[in-house]
Amino acid sequence: MPAGDVSAKQRSRRSQPVTHDQHPLRAVLNTVGPESCPGLLNFHCHTVCSDGSLEPVALIEQANARKLSHIAVTDHHSIAAYGPMVRWLERARDQGVNTPTLWSGMEISCILRGCLVHVLALGFTPGHTALLPYSTGDAAVGAPLRAGEVRKAIHEAGGIAILAHPGRYRLGFSVLIDAAAELGFDGGEAWYDYDMQQRWSPTPLICESIDQQLKNLGLLRTCGTDTHGIDLKGR
Repeated sequence: MPAGDVSAKQRSRRSQPVTHDQHPLRAVLNTVGPESCPGLLNFHCHTVCSDGSLEPVALIEQANARKLSHIAVTDHHSIAAYGPMVRWLERARDQGVNTPTLWSGMEISCILRGCLVHVLALGFTPGHTALLPYSTGDAAVGAPLRAGEVRKAIHEAGGIAILAHPGRYRLGFSVLIDAAAELGFDGGEAWYDYDMQQRWSPTPLICESIDQQLKNLGLLRTCGTDTHGIDLKGR
């Protein structure tokens, strides 16, 4: 869920799971385009809580300094970064600072059509029991590794399920996006730097094709830098 405004009333409201089809993040994702990342929105980045280089507070400080509107940190199988960032935002807002809206996030490995893929869980209730099997630092095993089970767990936790970087897998993105749609995924990561440049830029043709397929299926599109280094404008 978001951690932007820290009033008691909003904290209470965020404690209640939101159905995925009425999720407040949908309104934000409906604005996503090739110009959204990295200057305005970033729904895919990492900290030292998985395989990134930035401490959680350093990451949110950078996001704030660069005036991002919305951000989600999606560490692999961990939400450990979320708490420190929420506390930093609370202190900053108490001082009158206009901060980004932080959404809960996690990157989860699973099997889709026999292919190992990653799923971005966004805007879920942190600590929800449905996502505990995926929050241990390692990929799940057995039935929980199936993409359908991951989607079900994310929705049960009040979040949105997004197929991460569909163009990076053994199977083609067209096949995987169709398969994800059949399982009830909410969307896919449309705008991504597949060339992994020093300064993030969406990859033409691939991203445009992914974006169009998602639109045709009525699915949400996200964008993210997939930052593992120390600069949120790069990979």
